[in-house]
Amino acid sequence: MTNIAILTGRIARDPESRETKGGTNVTGITVVTDRPARDKDGKTYKDENGYTAKESEFHRVTCFNGLAKTVGQYCTKGQLVSVQGRIHYTQWEDKDGVTRYGTEILADKVDFLSRGSGSGDDHDNTDAPEID
Repeated sequence: MTNIAILTGRIARDPESRETKGGTNVTGITVVTDRPARDKDGKTYKDENGYTAKESEFHRVTCFNGLAKTVGQYCTKGQLVSVQGRIHYTQWEDKDGVTRYGTEILADKVDFLSRGSGSGDDHDNTDAPEID
């Protein structure tokens, strides 16, 4: 049995990095993917500008250890990335005792398909790995 997820999209916001009490590096990103929007008959349609209308989906992606450090250091909002990993489902109780559910991609690999936005801070990507 296999659980493989592959996403190609843009990073919705700058990465959020942290370290666990055990010393594991963890970085979270949100990747936005688009697909053609469809009407009630299942057909694609054009938007007001004449382009095929799109629907966006936001995917939570979590990276660990060395990958977490690299993504946290070199990725920025708007950057095009390809993510390979597995789908992971979680369940927890919130502070009010309500059961909550979540879905995320646990990344095995993140390929940089474009440079980051270079916002002028320490995320200027000048030392980022080469893009294939």
